[in-house]
Amino acid sequence: MTVPTVKLNSGYDIPQLGFGVFLVPADEAEKAVTEALEAGYRHIDTAAIYRNEEGVGAAIAKSGIARDELFITTKLWNDRQAGEEPHAAIRESLDKLQLDYVDLYLTHWPVPDKGTYSNAWQKLIEIRDAGLSRSIGVSNHLPEHLDQIVKDTGVVPAVNQIELHPAYQQQNVLDWAAEHGTKIESWGPLGQGKYPLFENPAVVAAAEAHGKSPAQAVIRWHLQRGFIVFPKSVKRERIEQNFDVFDFELTAEEVAAIDALDPQDGSGRVGSHPLELK
Repeated sequence: MTVPTVKLNSGYDIPQLGFGVFLVPADEAEKAVTEALEAGYRHIDTAAIYRNEEGVGAAIAKSGIARDELFITTKLWNDRQAGEEPHAAIRESLDKLQLDYVDLYLTHWPVPDKGTYSNAWQKLIEIRDAGLSRSIGVSNHLPEHLDQIVKDTGVVPAVNQIELHPAYQQQNVLDWAAEHGTKIESWGPLGQGKYPLFENPAVVAAAEAHGKSPAQAVIRWHLQRGFIVFPKSVKRERIEQNFDVFDFELTAEEVAAIDALDPQDGSGRVGSHPLELK
């Protein structure tokens, strides 16, 4: 199965469906990534703070898959945004991943109280120019943070990875991305199991109409909305099921019904808010 790709403003293509390893324990990461690669995934999303880059790197090294067939993302943690720290951080991540470069490097949170997110973005530009990451982007940035880094550097992020699921769609962030050519990546795409998404009538109806699971219907919704999405699981059956989403298509009415699940008041958020994380 060939996963559709999205063209980034850097000129590189990113597979629209990937495999996330958030909260995957370090001693389980190698096995989970190996199973994901065997299932057909070629896009892996990790981060320094996940503390499992070594496991991801081991799985990549043992896979035998050519480097140019893989798309690997990692992220700069918040306490390394100041000064020249991002340069040291990316080299540590590359050592753990056993790679010469990553395909995408992200700043993890803006943490505006620290006042360092714009410096971090400038250093990511330098990291890209040094060939250590082919594309660069941000995570959890709101329009005010995005406006600031573009004002300071003139460089628009290739992606913004944000909490995004049917109950929390962040339309203001989506609007900024559409206007500036930044692609959206969805983290927590299934709501992290923190609300009964899979019991919602709109999701259940879409899944039953196509003989799929509610999770598959929601992943398909992300794909058809144009988002880049990477569901997480450590169970082989679920890993494979989450990948099996390319033999059906939701109708416009089904997509609209899932779109309508967002209360639009921010109450559907299940993760941290960018202005609250310190």
